[in-house]
Amino acid sequence: MKNIKYIMGLFIVLLLVTSGCEEETYDFGALVAPSNIQITTDIVGAPESSPEGDGSGEVLISVTADNAITYHIGFNKIEDYGDVSFSLLSTGSISKKFTDPGTNTYRITVVAFGTGGISSSTTKDITVRSDFVPDPAIVTAITNNGSKTWIVDKDVPGHFGVAPWEDVFFPLWWAAAVDEKLECCSCFYSTTFTFNQGAIGYSLDVVAPEGAFTKTGDLSFLPGIPGSGDEGCYTEYTGGTTNFSFVPASSGAPLNTPSTQVSMKMAGYDAFIGYGALLDEYEILEYTSDYLYLRVQGTETGNSWYLKLKPAP
Repeated sequence: MKNIKYIMGLFIVLLLVTSGCEEETYDFGALVAPSNIQITTDIVGAPESSPEGDGSGEVLISVTADNAITYHIGFNKIEDYGDVSFSLLSTGSISKKFTDPGTNTYRITVVAFGTGGISSSTTKDITVRSDFVPDPAIVTAITNNGSKTWIVDKDVPGHFGVAPWEDVFFPLWWAAAVDEKLECCSCFYSTTFTFNQGAIGYSLDVVAPEGAFTKTGDLSFLPGIPGSGDEGCYTEYTGGTTNFSFVPASSGAPLNTPSTQVSMKMAGYDAFIGYGALLDEYEILEYTSDYLYLRVQGTETGNSWYLKLKPAP
């Protein structure tokens, strides 16, 4: 009798274990690719002033599609087709300021995602004019109305820092201590950055006697940098020159944060400021004739980097 009770008890336990281990199944439904993606654009000031807008560079963009759950959107100038940075379009609409000086044609790319992550994409080209003129005080402080050379200020805390790109405007994740990179990467402090004001524009000259402080692979666009390796000084790069423009900052930093709402946008990747694994728009957070505090998006998507510079001795 005891054996029968034992066997019956074991049978019941096995039934419970077996029923508890049944594989759960999930049904996503039919995987239908989004279709009929529509990009609607309203260039502010067009057509009242001209088809390219009123010179503010601002464009209102809305996106719709059938069977779409979320959208990602990216922008690039036509001649820079490979340089597209995508972000989540959470509401289906966005106000975008295109800041390159003059009249330029941009490509808007939208990727629509449906159930199970299946996606479809489309593009639209628009031509927009920007007539931005920077505050003369900023130009004077940075270029001395001619030429002025800066270096990273290793003597102050937070001369280098990192944070999320979205919605954070201070180095939340990490900020460098005084001299922090001196032992591993002295090139970070010896490289000079000369900003020049010419008759028809601005340029940046970089001289890197100990190489560029950067990361390798697809995180650095600098010429000559190898495709792999850790963060450090790379002597394959000794310097370079690029034109740049002062443009309205595109980060969306609120007016109550330390920001001039003005950026320096590089025309190419032969030159950089401070760290060679960053994108091309350096927002000017604060400035004096002796101090320059910049914020820039990293080539690691989702990161913002902070740099403090001082005039070279």
